[in-house]
Amino acid sequence: MFAKIKFYWGAFVISSIVALVMIPLIYIFPLKKGSIMHYLNRVILKLIGAKYEEIGEFDPTVDMVFMNHQGIIDIITMEAVANRNMRWVAKKELFDTPWFGLLLKGGEMISVDRENKAGLLKLINDIKKGLKENPNRVIAIFPEGTRASDQKLLPFKSGASFVAKKLNLKVQPIVITGSKWVLNEHDKTAHNGTVRIHYLPPVDVSTANKEWYKDIATNMQRVIDNEEKEYGIKR
Repeated sequence: MFAKIKFYWGAFVISSIVALVMIPLIYIFPLKKGSIMHYLNRVILKLIGAKYEEIGEFDPTVDMVFMNHQGIIDIITMEAVANRNMRWVAKKELFDTPWFGLLLKGGEMISVDRENKAGLLKLINDIKKGLKENPNRVIAIFPEGTRASDQKLLPFKSGASFVAKKLNLKVQPIVITGSKWVLNEHDKTAHNGTVRIHYLPPVDVSTANKEWYKDIATNMQRVIDNEEKEYGIKR
């Protein structure tokens, strides 16, 4: 019962801060939007009883990060710890939602239409344009394409690898564990806990072997499996 109550508290905190504070501020102070989002996401984690721990180092030279995805806490945590502004790739439908859409548009995120055959070409052009205009702003994408319900990675979609290969990007895999324990959107429970961010070695796609995408998925799953063995359900 307490875990259920805590989930709704977490949902209230996230919705309230994003809708009433974050969105107005990034529109009023567009030049400070990165700092605003980083700070307020740290506030969210603190209010819902979450801590974070970083394992490894973020490579400041990468163009794109590949991440596993289990829920909203993944994004909140990455924004909280990031020392670079991130441009998230999100499905087009989210840009049309009442308040989250305003956050995505105000944050200049990138939309992808997965139902449109031309969507991948538009995604490539948008990422290419974004990196040209601001090479210091890293692109963040979920290769699984949607949230996983357990600790097993879903099959990686081909789009992420195609974009990285087409643009010869330098990619860093990042594994997030513990986020589903902190806030589980599937069974609507939440707990105090630590979200762990694992930075894996970056891959320069222009010089990588043909199996680089498969190798990234394998290495990411290995980290998740090791965490589950060591920490159990909390991870």
